[in-house]
Amino acid sequence: MGDNKRKRGRKAKNRVPETLDSSTTAAAAATSSSPAIDDVVFSVSNVELIDDPAAAHHRHVRRRGRPRKQPEEAEKPDKNLVSSPTRRVEYNGTAAIHNMVSVDAPVAARWESVAMARAVPSMDAVVKVFCTHTEPNFSLPWQRKRQYSSSSSGFVIGGRRVLTNAHSVEHYTQVKLKKRGSDTKYVATVLAIGTECDIAMLTVENDEFWEGVSPVEFGELPALQDAVTVVGYPIGGDTISVTSGVVSRIEILSYVHGSTELLGLQIDAAINSGNSGGPAFNDKGNCVGIAFQSLKHEDVENIGYVIPTPVIIHFIQDYEKNGAYTGFPILGVEWQKMENPDMRVAMGMKSDQKGVRIRRIDPTAPESQVLKPSDIILSFDGVDIANDGTVPFRHGERIGFSYLVSQKYTGDVAVIKVLRNSETLKFNIKLKSQKRLIPSHNKGRPPSYYIIAGLVFTAVSVPYLRSEYGKDYEYEAPVKLLDKLLHEMPQSQDEQLVVISQVLVADINIGYEEIVNTQVLAFNGKPVKNLKSLASMVESCDDEFLKFNLEYQQIVVLRTKAAKAATLDILTTHCIPSAMSDDLKS
Repeated sequence: MGDNKRKRGRKAKNRVPETLDSSTTAAAAATSSSPAIDDVVFSVSNVELIDDPAAAHHRHVRRRGRPRKQPEEAEKPDKNLVSSPTRRVEYNGTAAIHNMVSVDAPVAARWESVAMARAVPSMDAVVKVFCTHTEPNFSLPWQRKRQYSSSSSGFVIGGRRVLTNAHSVEHYTQVKLKKRGSDTKYVATVLAIGTECDIAMLTVENDEFWEGVSPVEFGELPALQDAVTVVGYPIGGDTISVTSGVVSRIEILSYVHGSTELLGLQIDAAINSGNSGGPAFNDKGNCVGIAFQSLKHEDVENIGYVIPTPVIIHFIQDYEKNGAYTGFPILGVEWQKMENPDMRVAMGMKSDQKGVRIRRIDPTAPESQVLKPSDIILSFDGVDIANDGTVPFRHGERIGFSYLVSQKYTGDVAVIKVLRNSETLKFNIKLKSQKRLIPSHNKGRPPSYYIIAGLVFTAVSVPYLRSEYGKDYEYEAPVKLLDKLLHEMPQSQDEQLVVISQVLVADINIGYEEIVNTQVLAFNGKPVKNLKSLASMVESCDDEFLKFNLEYQQIVVLRTKAAKAATLDILTTHCIPSAMSDDLKS
C-alpha cells in the first residue's frame, strides 16, 4: 500500500532518450529516413562542428521546468540556412539538400569557404567497363584459350572518348560501357592501346551514351600530401565506390603491365580489383591520374599507384598527333653512376662536371651511330645530369633523367652533351621506342609458330614464358632464357629468339621427345635470325637432311622428304589447321 501511495507534487514523467534541438532532430530524422544508397558522393571530412557553448550548456544541463519557446527562424536575421556537410546528396548530377540547419553567420561563412575549397568531382563521367577477353594460347599457338569476362572502370574525356587501363581491355573481343545510374550497356570501339603506359582509349558510336555526360578536366601534377579521391567500380559491390587518401610519393615507377618505368604517383587510398582505369580527383574536382596497380605484400598496407597527368596527356597527344599510339621513346643506352671521385678523375671529368657513364649501347638504337661506350652523358636537352643519374624535378625534389626522355615523342630530336676523352661534344639524336629481343607484349597479335615433322618452333616473348612457367616465370624458366630476357640486346630490328617449344611425338622424331624450350642457333650451317627466316629456309631446303643446331651443343637431324611427308599426318592427329601461322605465310 505504502509503495503504491501517490506522492505529492507533479506526476513524474517517463524517461526518454535526450533529444537535440529541433533543427538537429530534423537532421537526424532526415538521416535515418534516407536510404543507404550509393548516390552519396560527397562528404566533408576532417571538419569539426563546434556548437555554441551557451546553447550546449542549456541543452545538456537545463532539465527542470518548462522548456523555452524557440523563436521562429524568421525572427533570426543574423542566421542563415546552410546544408549540413554530412547530407550533401547528389542524384544523377542534381544536388539535393536534405538537411537544413540553423547556424550563425560566421559559421555559414566558414562552411561556404570549405565548399569552395573542395569541389565535388564529376561522378557521372565515371563509367563501368565490361570486357570479354579471348587470350591466345602461347603454349599451343594455333588455338586460343577459353574466353572470360572482366569489369573495370573508366571515365569520359573530351572528344567523345573514354580512358581506361590497357590491361582492362587486353585481348578483347567485345567491350561495353555502362554509365552511372543507367541500366543500358553500350558497345564500345577501342581506338588505341598503350601497353607501356597501361592506358587505352575507347569511344561509343551511339549518341545516346553521350547525353548528359560532361567530360572530366585534367589538373596539374599534385604535390606530396595533396588529397586525392579515387572513384571507380571495385569488387565488393555493383555501384560506384569512392576512396580517399593523400599523395605519398612521386617518382619513376615500374609499370607492371608495360614492363617499363615511367612517372607515377603513390597514394594511400584503397585501390582494389575493379578500380583499374578509374580517375583520381584532387580537391578541386579535377582528374590528376588513373588508378592502375597496387602493392600487395604482408609487410605493407594501403599502397596504390596512379598514372599521373603528364603520362596521360602524352598518350592522348601522341594519338592525336599520329592517329595511333606510337609509344614512349627511350635513350638506348645502359649507364653507370659516377659517384666515386677516383672514377671521375680517371675519366677526365673536371671538379664542376657531373654525369653518368655509358656502359652499353643498343645496336638497333640511333644512339649507336654517335655515342660510344665510356662516354659521359653530361646533360639532356640542356638539363644537367647529376652523378647519380637524377635531374631537378620540383622544389626540393629530384627524379631520374629518364623522365626527361619520356616527355619526348617518338621521332623527336634531343640534344645530348657528352664528355669523350676530356672533350665536350654535342649530338642531336632522333629518339625512338625500344626494341627488345624478348618483347613484353605481342600487342594484340596472335603468336607465331612453325611445325615440321612434329617439331614446334616459336618465338619467345614474356607472355610465352608466363604461359609455360606461370606467374613466377622469373624463377622457374631456364637460366639461359632469363639471362637473354634481362641482358641480351637485339643485333637487328627483326631479330627474334627462336626455340623448339615442344615435340609432337611421332615415328619420324623418335629420340627427340624430351627437347623443350631449347633455342635454335642455326639451320644447315646458317644462323637463324628469326622465325620467318627459319620457316623460309626449311620450306625451300633441297638438301637430303634437315639439320638444326640447338643450344647446349645439341643437334636435330631429319630426312628432308620424310619430315615434310610426315608433317601433314601429325597436323591431322593434333587437329592443327596449318603448319605455320598466318603471318609467316605472307
